[in-house]
Amino acid sequence: MNRNLNLMLITNNIDVAKYASGCGVTRLFVDLEVNGKYERQGHLDTVISYHSMTDVGAINKVKGKAELLVRLNPYHINSEQEINSAIEHGADIIMLPMFRTIEEVSIFSELIAGRVKFIPLIETIDAANIVSDIVKVKGVSEVYFGLNDLHREMNCKFMFEPLQNGCIEALAKIVTNARMPFGFGGIARIGEGILPAELILSEHARLGSSNVILSRTFHGNSSNLDDLKMSMNLQLEVTKLLDSFNEHISRSNEQVTKDKLLLDETIATIVNG
Repeated sequence: MNRNLNLMLITNNIDVAKYASGCGVTRLFVDLEVNGKYERQGHLDTVISYHSMTDVGAINKVKGKAELLVRLNPYHINSEQEINSAIEHGADIIMLPMFRTIEEVSIFSELIAGRVKFIPLIETIDAANIVSDIVKVKGVSEVYFGLNDLHREMNCKFMFEPLQNGCIEALAKIVTNARMPFGFGGIARIGEGILPAELILSEHARLGSSNVILSRTFHGNSSNLDDLKMSMNLQLEVTKLLDSFNEHISRSNEQVTKDKLLLDETIATIVNG
């Protein structure tokens, strides 16, 4: 059984974007979120992108078959201008981060007005608590669970703890029952990651996820395409990831249960030191 898994790569490098699209990356991700982000993550080992609206137009010209996803700032006084500009520059999908109320989602959707896809990014407890309302908002195409900020707000020690404690599973059921696509977290290359990529894929397969962000291990913080090609074979890594995902889709119920237990045990071991 095959099920599509959209692989999203955050980049504003046109050569890397064009290459990634040809290697099977299905969503190119330009990150324009800056408001409040450094205050939240500046002291952490996380990637803070400094992309620009000009990058949106540039990536749009080389995206090939990939979709262009643009993460804007949280809702603010200039959101309408940002939304219109992103669409004019070629965005296929707009993502809203760090919201807490259904009003923010509704207003953002009204401003997008069905012109492109719309993904609310669930990364606060308040947002998680209103997922059942979010999936009913006209214009919402899918949702994404951002574990980076969400796990910290939940006072979890490890980013993937929400997979162990049942949080993401409960939220995923709400979205699935609404017949809406979703995704969560990031993923490293096969054979890498503090929590092995294979175990993360096992949960994407079990829960019905169809989207995932490729972590920095897929670009190694490369500054250009030559550096990227020297550090890895991106097409091979994408193929390995998708092959593993499809293998997990085809598991027996017994194997699904075993993999879930192994995931929980592995996360518990990481959390406990």
